[in-house]
Amino acid sequence: MFKDREDAALQLAARLKSRKLVDPLVLAIPRGGVVTGAVLARELGAELDVVLSRKLRAPYQPELAIGAIGEDGEVYLNDFAREVPGVSDDYIRREREHQVAEIKRRRELFRKAKPAAEVDGRSVIVTDDGIATGSTMIAALHVLKAKKPREVIVAVPVAPPDTLDRFRREGSNVECLFAPEYFGAIGNFYQNFDQVEDNEALRLLRESRGAKQTT
Repeated sequence: MFKDREDAALQLAARLKSRKLVDPLVLAIPRGGVVTGAVLARELGAELDVVLSRKLRAPYQPELAIGAIGEDGEVYLNDFAREVPGVSDDYIRREREHQVAEIKRRRELFRKAKPAAEVDGRSVIVTDDGIATGSTMIAALHVLKAKKPREVIVAVPVAPPDTLDRFRREGSNVECLFAPEYFGAIGNFYQNFDQVEDNEALRLLRESRGAKQTT
């Protein structure tokens, strides 16, 4: 079990330091992932930015992801999505519209703190504080790969083995500290898993930007 997001990120950074990275860029999935990403960027001497994707919530079970949507608006559904009670084409359309609006809100918010980073030709580390179904990460990876990075590394503290295999099939390298067969919720693997608010994520992004400019 990790003490908190920073503890997990420090352990993850130690694993990544053995890699030969080219002009490294850490892309974090907000909001909890920005805490992880800020530590990775600091420890690896990398630039920090965000990549925006949102899960599509199941009816009556908002914590369950039936899929996700990326910044490009494309929807990715999990294999089981159509089997979930209440899921229909109309429900997916309405949930997609809701999450598109949230992505737009977050894009406007975060781009005031930092312009979008260049991706082409760089070693890109995509991170979050943990992964369950992997839907939001898959959506983020599809958006990212269109921008022609040199390599993509999915780096997370904890994720189920089958989810990590999905990323490998997508062509990404994977670094994960803990991959338990029985997963449950991400918060189960942290002693402190307090919610990260927008202001905290923005502060970390601004501070990392300033540190990068002065190095």
